[in-house]
Amino acid sequence: MPTDSGFGRDLTYCGSEVRQYDPDRFATAMLAPQASREGLFNLYAFNLEVAKTRESVSEPMLGEIRLQWWREAIDGIYDGSPRRHEVVLPLAKLVTERGLTRQHFDVLIDARARDLSEDAPESLYALLQYAEGTSATLIWLALEALGIRSNPASEAARHVGIAWALTGLVRAMPFHLSQRRLYLPEELIGRHGIVRRNLMELRPEPAIASAVEEIAALAREHLEKARALKGDIPQAALPALLLAPLADMHLRRLTKVGYDPFDARLTLPSRFVGIRLAMKMMTGRY
Repeated sequence: MPTDSGFGRDLTYCGSEVRQYDPDRFATAMLAPQASREGLFNLYAFNLEVAKTRESVSEPMLGEIRLQWWREAIDGIYDGSPRRHEVVLPLAKLVTERGLTRQHFDVLIDARARDLSEDAPESLYALLQYAEGTSATLIWLALEALGIRSNPASEAARHVGIAWALTGLVRAMPFHLSQRRLYLPEELIGRHGIVRRNLMELRPEPAIASAVEEIAALAREHLEKARALKGDIPQAALPALLLAPLADMHLRRLTKVGYDPFDARLTLPSRFVGIRLAMKMMTGRY
């Protein structure tokens, strides 16, 4: 059932879910051509369903069952027998119309299994693998939904996806730690001499800020690599890549608070996001 979007048009269930729970991606999708917009909402609603697994269950085994449900749902889509579900059915239509790559769905779901563990990633490499699996794969699917299949766009998407995931993990650090979930790699905890108790109790300390600064620098490196390809990126791909300027915005905020992930100013709402993204679209930049 369509719902009032507040934008002078109706939103489907998927669009409404994305608007409420993933406003950043909603803002980027609204800049896609109308014919492609709903497909992006379908993808992002699917991502929400999988990403909220950890918050939806009381123990890891139940999370595994939920992820398996989605694996089987994807099986059904590609077998031509989709499950009757408010996200699965429109997603099946998109898969059929756009020929979306099955492997991207499998990788994304498998990467989300990492969320069920309370253990920190061992290394930066492990964190980057998680970032690619959970975020870059979704942008690859978004490009396909927009009808874009080019190596430069795919490579730019990989870098934007990693940068966005790293930025998001820093933003969500207080929430994750409140759930005893740690995404800061053991490699960084050891290298920067972080006192684990301070981390788990959300106590700011220079060592934590130093580790966060290293992650932020890595995110900026990936944004630079993505933008080095801009001359080969078609205009039609931009709605899938507009998370890049949003990452810039959050990284600037992080810099202003001295890379303290617990600073309350990081949670303040962003202003004029839609206008800023529209300007990027008009100038062909991401």
